[in-house]
Amino acid sequence: MNDQTVSDRQEGMASAKASVNRNATGTRLLAGVALPDSPLITAAIEYAHRLSEPYLFNHVMRSWLFAEAIGRTKGIDYDREVVAIGTILHDIGLTAGVSGPNRFEVNGADAAVSFVTGRGLSDRRTQLIWDLVALNSTPSLALHKEPEVAVGTMGIGLDYGGFGLDALQRADVNRILSAFPRSRMKDRFSEACCRLVMARPETSYDNFLRDFGERFVPGYKTVSTVDLLINAPFDE
Repeated sequence: MNDQTVSDRQEGMASAKASVNRNATGTRLLAGVALPDSPLITAAIEYAHRLSEPYLFNHVMRSWLFAEAIGRTKGIDYDREVVAIGTILHDIGLTAGVSGPNRFEVNGADAAVSFVTGRGLSDRRTQLIWDLVALNSTPSLALHKEPEVAVGTMGIGLDYGGFGLDALQRADVNRILSAFPRSRMKDRFSEACCRLVMARPETSYDNFLRDFGERFVPGYKTVSTVDLLINAPFDE
């Protein structure tokens, strides 16, 4: 880890802590966005910060703030603590500290559940966190799930590809970007995805990692779902 990375980590965590006003109602103000506050949310922020490179930590924090801004703008009723935890932890499967045999979203979802287990959440709320983490990169499914999964996915999608950006005030967006800079996220996120494709290509065939493999990884070859059907071991 170089000096710049250390500096970026320190600045990112400082942004998460500085500009935070807590009161008895369990709220915090961060980058101009009123957010829920709880010991578990604070622990999730610290956990994500510990695991993530600075650009990735900033991404998940922006995603959470965008999710809250979208939820407020659209008047959606949802469990704000669940959205906070699921959104903050949605990319831990991309980090070196979380591994497993499955696609990275599932590895991350399993790790998120392990993190919250024993911390007082009901099975229902825990399942929603798993669903949000596991499905966040599949909006064609996630946006039709429970409000918590949908709202978290909206915030993540906005930060990833600008989806729904026009629904927010530009000044609000700029405050979030200033608090948690993108830090060349496009390049660094692409590099992280390519590392996963090269390390475990079998986990990339049915998800968006496939796109990174096809564009950036020499010699990458996917498994076709058509071939799976045609080559099924049945006589017809």
